[in-house]
Amino acid sequence: MGRPMGNLRDILRFGWPYLRRYRARFFAGILLGLVFSAVSGALVPAASLVMNRIDPPTSPRPAEAIAERYKTPFDSIRAPVEKWARESKEAAFEALDPWLPKARRPLDWKQAVGVLILLPLLMALRGFTGYFSSYCLGWVTERVINDMQVDVLKKLHSLSLDYFNKSQLGDLTARVQSDTAWLHRSLNLGLSDLVKEPSTVLFVFLCLLAMDPQMTLFVLVLLPACILPVIVLGKKIRRAADRSVTTKVSQSSLLYEILTGIRVVKAFNLEAYQADRFSDYARDLVRHGVKGVQAKELVNPIIETVTAFVFGVLLIFLFSSGREPKEMMPFIIGLVAVYTPFKKIAGLHVLFEQSSAGVRRLGQILQERPTVAEPAQASAIPAFSRSLRLKNVSFGYGDRTILHDVNLDIPAGQRVGIAGESGSGKSTLLNLLFRFYDPTSGSIEFDGVDLRSLRTDDLRRQMALVSQEIVLFDQSVADNIACGKLGASRDEIEAAARAAFADEFIREKPGGYDERVTERGANLSGGQRQRLCIARAFVRNAPLLILDEATASLDTQAEAEVQKSIDALSERRTVVCVAHRLSTLANMDRIIVLRQGRIVEDGGFKELLKRGGLFAAMARGQGIESA
Repeated sequence: MGRPMGNLRDILRFGWPYLRRYRARFFAGILLGLVFSAVSGALVPAASLVMNRIDPPTSPRPAEAIAERYKTPFDSIRAPVEKWARESKEAAFEALDPWLPKARRPLDWKQAVGVLILLPLLMALRGFTGYFSSYCLGWVTERVINDMQVDVLKKLHSLSLDYFNKSQLGDLTARVQSDTAWLHRSLNLGLSDLVKEPSTVLFVFLCLLAMDPQMTLFVLVLLPACILPVIVLGKKIRRAADRSVTTKVSQSSLLYEILTGIRVVKAFNLEAYQADRFSDYARDLVRHGVKGVQAKELVNPIIETVTAFVFGVLLIFLFSSGREPKEMMPFIIGLVAVYTPFKKIAGLHVLFEQSSAGVRRLGQILQERPTVAEPAQASAIPAFSRSLRLKNVSFGYGDRTILHDVNLDIPAGQRVGIAGESGSGKSTLLNLLFRFYDPTSGSIEFDGVDLRSLRTDDLRRQMALVSQEIVLFDQSVADNIACGKLGASRDEIEAAARAAFADEFIREKPGGYDERVTERGANLSGGQRQRLCIARAFVRNAPLLILDEATASLDTQAEAEVQKSIDALSERRTVVCVAHRLSTLANMDRIIVLRQGRIVEDGGFKELLKRGGLFAAMARGQGIESA
């Protein structure tokens, strides 16, 4: 039972920090579950009591005769146990005797009331304690899973960009949804049974032990025969679950790629090819799923077969011991009473095996640490006022160095363009300014303070980004603009839209500012989407404006519209603008040119054209000649 108990321990250890937030209801559910189990156990002697009173034994068999016939090395232990059991049973029967009818005895009102109350009271107590136990534990489970999903998302938000660059989107989505769903299933279906069913088996066996220690110990010797098949099948289920999770992640990632790239898929007639790839994963999922179902469904027939065999051996023992059928009935009732709980326990083992893969994956992500760490003692950060300075900055992804000893000083209020060939390090430089990554060597200073000593939240509040990658959320137009400044008033939102030349087309929409932006902004043109992003930057009102190929994906007309918004946004701000289309840098105060991660040119737009260097060569390639 080592590994099964290990899976259960892992799940409970992982879930405990969440469970203890609701410990009052959690422990109330456990306590009620124990009461449920105790009452379930009490039903066995209660049934025995009722049967004995309906048909009382005429010639009780001396216990000493049975003991003499079946002597064992454990007689010294058995004798006091049997004595305690006999005395406890006699005391209980004596207390209940006036309240229960008995064959060949006149019926009075006490006995009538007792027989109408005893079993119904026990069943009601059992039923309602079971209900409230399941309710309390279910209430806790729903909140635990909700908290866990939120924490996983918060953890993802806290991780640095390098984690997302090496991760599959399908894998990350699965961790937030599928893995927590498996844990939800194991806790929602299993937590209540985990409390009630094992304790029910325990209480029933304690009652059976009190009624007949010898037979109970005999059954306990045979119990491992029922447990072993469950352990073997559990291992198969765990392997199938692990492989299924891996395949599901790959399939989810492929599905995301297909749907987000549907235009390319259709343009290149890739529908059949992508469908075949998806089908390959689907077939693997079917194979792993069938193996899991096969192992899971084998549990019940194997348990039933083994239980029937154990029951047959028990009958042989009962008859050979000279017991009367009437004496055997309470014990058989007790075995029937533990049969269903035992099957549920076997099902719990299967459930926890299936959930263990998701728990391990959730544990892995919650143990991740961001490579860009927050400072233990953060420096205060006033509004940007002096300069942004890079000192001997080098950076690389893995073994590949992108930037080499970059030195750059950007005074407050200056508009700086960054140009260079693809792969020269332009976007990497912007990522360092936002502190999405830390330099491999050197430092970046914000008004003389190293970025690594500033809280990233404080730093990024001083910056606004307009990127080539247009990101709009499935919210209203106003809410999308307000993402630049959470809590912005409607007046601020509309003022930002007017400044971005977006107010007119927004008001033309049926819902105006309350118009819902569909997924990826499909109900807006490219220029309109970008102007909403610029309005988002306007409402932020940050002193540092970062432009990353902001017009690269637009046509000429849309670019002109957006450029007018950008020019308005750039006024009275420090601007760092990366552009492949060099004409957009004409209004920059200064342009630096990168080549293979090094600054090779630095000067004004016209000045660089006249020099005839790399910038001039790139300009000529775009039809821009020196005046």
